[in-house]
Amino acid sequence: MWKFFIVFNLMVILLASCGGKKEIKKETEESKIAKEAFSVIETVKKAYTNKDLETILRHSTKEGAVSIIKDLKRFDTVELTFKPIFTEIHTDKVLLNVSWQGKWQKEGKYLEDKGMAVFILVDKPLKIDKILRTNPFTLPE
Repeated sequence: MWKFFIVFNLMVILLASCGGKKEIKKETEESKIAKEAFSVIETVKKAYTNKDLETILRHSTKEGAVSIIKDLKRFDTVELTFKPIFTEIHTDKVLLNVSWQGKWQKEGKYLEDKGMAVFILVDKPLKIDKILRTNPFTLPE
């Protein structure tokens, strides 16, 4: 009888602990900023692929735009993939670490490269200001 009573109580406790409403966690401000930063990077990547200068200028500072568009006319097509690795959020800037791979076509030849870039984004809304380490918008030689 005692075994039945103990097993019954354990089942009641187990069921009570698993039931009930689940707490819904709200998205943090840091998460929103990180999503916005990656969205800007993806928008600029798409604009670079389409050679859309207006969109690049809208989503970057003057210095950032120069580092993105310097090789824009030197290739025929490009395929870029970005994978966010880490985001640092400061009061005046956001640093987004991205692993990337690219494949450029120039005059019938394919050039491939990959690397790690750190995008520095500033202002509100976020804009690309600088690209540190290996710039994914630079045509490999």
